[in-house]
Amino acid sequence: MAVQPEGTPCWADAMFTDLEGAKSFYGDVLGWTFGESSSEFGDYTTAYANGKAAAAVVPPMPGTDAPSAWCLYLASPDAAATGEKIRANGGEVLMEPMQVGGFGTMLLARDPGGAAFGVWQAAEHEGFETETGSVGGYCWGEVFTRDPKAADTFFPAVFGYAVRKFDDESMDFTMYDVQGETVLGRMTMGDDFPPEVPAFLNVYFTVPDCDAAVAKATERGGVLRFGPMDSPFGRFAALSDPQGATFSVIDVTRTEGEMPATSPAA
Repeated sequence: MAVQPEGTPCWADAMFTDLEGAKSFYGDVLGWTFGESSSEFGDYTTAYANGKAAAAVVPPMPGTDAPSAWCLYLASPDAAATGEKIRANGGEVLMEPMQVGGFGTMLLARDPGGAAFGVWQAAEHEGFETETGSVGGYCWGEVFTRDPKAADTFFPAVFGYAVRKFDDESMDFTMYDVQGETVLGRMTMGDDFPPEVPAFLNVYFTVPDCDAAVAKATERGGVLRFGPMDSPFGRFAALSDPQGATFSVIDVTRTEGEMPATSPAA
């Protein structure tokens, strides 16, 4: 896969205190297999779907006690320059640009509403090898926020997105486009989200059967947070894994309803 245009989701990883437990859980639920842990890079371990790199898991860095969470990385041609744009537009750089061997350069940041995300400047590691929507691979990402106006200002300012919104006024949902392709969504967090749940970027992985994936996840100690629900995009559900990391699964072959009409945001 070629280096992705700026702002395109290009990789996902998560930290887990129980790395072997995470590998067992996601191996069962998403069908992943795992490569050898790289001791040089903190036991970073790549997950594969049908032999293609789909994501990664890693134990926490010594001295950190951050909860387990998935991190979605957005592509950048220059991570340092993106970091400056993040600061200039009210975001926070949590980890300064760091070169990861010959693989590329990463930084971690937070938008003004508190949603954490990564930035990846590719070198040898260009990102997902899985095709978007292929079984076991990354499918979609959404910014869940309590401050939708701030998100719709911040992300386009940093990554150059064009913004479109659903014409249906009952749902406050926007889409971020790169070169005419929709790459990310933005959803407003309502009262159904407990106040202690921070804003976050939700990562969707593709499964061949949403209900079967939910059943397997809950059997293994995961918690169903939403769904399963049919939509024009596929049948999906939101879950938390046994270590508390939230993610979603979607069966893109099972669709229901008409695609929603959209218009450029004012």
